[in-house]
Amino acid sequence: MRILFRYCFSLLLICLFLLKPVWAQTKFSGKNVSVLVYTKNGKGYVHDNIPSAVAAIQKLAQQHGFKVDVSDQPQVFTTENLKKYTLLLFPSTNNDVFDTNEQRLAFRKYMQAGGGFVGLHSVVGTERNWPWFKMMLGGSFVWHPPFQKLKIVLIDPAQPSAQGLPKIWAKEDECYFMKDLYPGTHTFLAHDLTNLNPNESEKMKSIAGPYTTLYPAAWYQKFDGGLVWITALGHAKTDYQDATYLRHIWQGIQYVAGQVRKLDYTKAYASTHDEAVRY
Repeated sequence: MRILFRYCFSLLLICLFLLKPVWAQTKFSGKNVSVLVYTKNGKGYVHDNIPSAVAAIQKLAQQHGFKVDVSDQPQVFTTENLKKYTLLLFPSTNNDVFDTNEQRLAFRKYMQAGGGFVGLHSVVGTERNWPWFKMMLGGSFVWHPPFQKLKIVLIDPAQPSAQGLPKIWAKEDECYFMKDLYPGTHTFLAHDLTNLNPNESEKMKSIAGPYTTLYPAAWYQKFDGGLVWITALGHAKTDYQDATYLRHIWQGIQYVAGQVRKLDYTKAYASTHDEAVRY
């Protein structure tokens, strides 16, 4: 029995040793990761958290070794320029952020080629008149109750970008409600609607649709060739110095960047920005 135990133990050590290089390969390497942070807003409300978000992402880039370009110029949306980027990140953008449909088409072709997209907070209020973009986001902003103490529930702890987040995350923020909901998204963080100020309960019921106790707060999806990760959290400037929130968005960046491979524009079939999706 003792000999058998030693044999099994030795075999286990050998297996662990052999598996070690595999584990190392799964770790994030920022060496070949390049991120475009796009900050343009259309007419309407502009969040004052955007400079804080940009600074936080630049700091994450320094810590983890990936490259960041920041722009508020829609002219960056050309097929040739977007080929440089592993993912595009929109921090609290709002309303129309492109000047032309050619720029919209370049964005869509990038996603169809296998690109990545990360959106923060009011990104769900971006390009509200472009159905394809709203589908990519998972919905379009319609209303939020006042900034208040929220209870965020981790409903999918196995999602890679949820690792280390609290099961119940108490934070001050805004609960964004959406319309034009797209059914392909996968929620991993959800607002506890029963915890919101009851003064707005009737309006919430009328807007929340089929959601009664929980409502999406962060989600992801594969859409039209690309990988999308969205969090509706992050209203306050102070969020971008908060360790838990920074972990949240960093793991979103890491999740998307870890799955985006070399872009393949032979898969970018759209000839117009609003062409029907080929499922």
